Amino acid sequence: MTQTSDIAVNYTPDQVPAQRYRSVSDLRLEEQGIKYVRVQYVDYGNVVRFRVLPVAYFKRICKNARPGLNVSPLALAFVGVQFAGGFTRTGECLQAIDLNSFRVCTYAPGHAVVMTWFQEKSPAPGVGLAVPLCARTTLQRVVDEAREKAGLTFLVGFESEFFLLKKTSPPEVVNDAGWGAAGGYLTGAPESAVLDEIIDCLELVGIEVHFIHGEAAPGQYELVTGPTSPLDAADALVFSRETIYNIAHKHGLRATFAPKVHFPIGSGNHMHLSLYSSKPVVKPDAREDAVLAPELTPVERSFLQTLVEHLPALSAITLPTPASYKRVEDGIFSGGTYACWGWRNKDAPVRLCGEGNPNQFEVKTIDGTSNPYLVTSGILVAGLEGVLNGAELRTGNCAKPVAQMNDEERKAVGLENPRRYPRTPSDARRLLNEDQYLNDALGAEFVHIFVNVNKLLEQSMASFSEEESLKHLVKTF
Repeated sequence: MTQTSDIAVNYTPDQVPAQRYRSVSDLRLEEQGIKYVRVQYVDYGNVVRFRVLPVAYFKRICKNARPGLNVSPLALAFVGVQFAGGFTRTGECLQAIDLNSFRVCTYAPGHAVVMTWFQEKSPAPGVGLAVPLCARTTLQRVVDEAREKAGLTFLVGFESEFFLLKKTSPPEVVNDAGWGAAGGYLTGAPESAVLDEIIDCLELVGIEVHFIHGEAAPGQYELVTGPTSPLDAADALVFSRETIYNIAHKHGLRATFAPKVHFPIGSGNHMHLSLYSSKPVVKPDAREDAVLAPELTPVERSFLQTLVEHLPALSAITLPTPASYKRVEDGIFSGGTYACWGWRNKDAPVRLCGEGNPNQFEVKTIDGTSNPYLVTSGILVAGLEGVLNGAELRTGNCAKPVAQMNDEERKAVGLENPRRYPRTPSDARRLLNEDQYLNDALGAEFVHIFVNVNKLLEQSMASFSEEESLKHLVKTF
């Protein structure tokens, strides 16, 4: 049973609508003044790509039994003007329209957007429509498996940190205000107009905004949005980023989610996650590992154990660029470099927070260069392993940064030989390739293609100077 809190807004999965739209007529396109529809997806390198359809043609397509557009699988593997290896140059998929993802582009008058599934265009007999390389399909599969095999449902929300820049080369921030400072939100300032409009645009399409505030670095801000189902949360994050980019551009500014713009403080994209189990409630102290985290349920402890185990390998997905690892350091509230967890510890990659049952997991070692569908799939399958296997928690609460612990303190929380995060994308890819469970759970082909894309991305930036690298990241992300 879900308990309520006197100091927190309470959410449950049944508050998330299962299906918003059943047919194109439900979209009320003309009534909402829609002239163009963006048929959209996010590739493995986290670039949002779409084709713009006049509303008349979009409506004609939606009369088909399988509404969508033809697309080459290569479209998932762009890096600049190159393609990553692992694909043939023949064949087509159907970029199938997901009407349930429809949102009016409140930042682009007359436009709306739908997300898509990559499906087999002409599946062989006995073969389903799903294309294993489709990131949205993978996420939905993981969510379905968690519900069917473990009785688990989830709520997911995101914190998005970004900079607002007057110019990009070199970066010039809009102000020098700090965390929550009133000087970062002055009436009449361009950044204040941008922030107000971001909130308005998101709330108009049903994305709940908890707050926006100035972050620690000059010109840096954070947007926090409310929890929803995993797929809808990833869709909402993509929409939120596009809103931020476009509204900033409208006001003559550049918004960037690049991990490192103003040293030493970087920008992250933290995930907040809660678990809900339909299985009979087990007393929290029914297992020996209750002593390590008595506040957590057995299911939460199992999820936490294998989530922490897989974090170093998952960093290939959650921290995909060289700059990502410059953000994740010890002692700067970025999650640190040790695979561990801690109650309200901002220097642990998994911070436990929230105000009761269910508890809330915050995964901090994620940034805005990562693909939200890949990230959410990886985090969920990592913890799901523990729930399915009944894993017991083996490490305790890190009440302070592991980097600051002596040997006795580390031993007391089961971290005599703590696992560290990799420090480069190539090391992260090696760990991902070596993680057999993640390869099986996400799909070996899926991991193989992602690794190829990520390797090409790193190679494409290898010859850049630090200044050129920053310019590229600010322009791309």
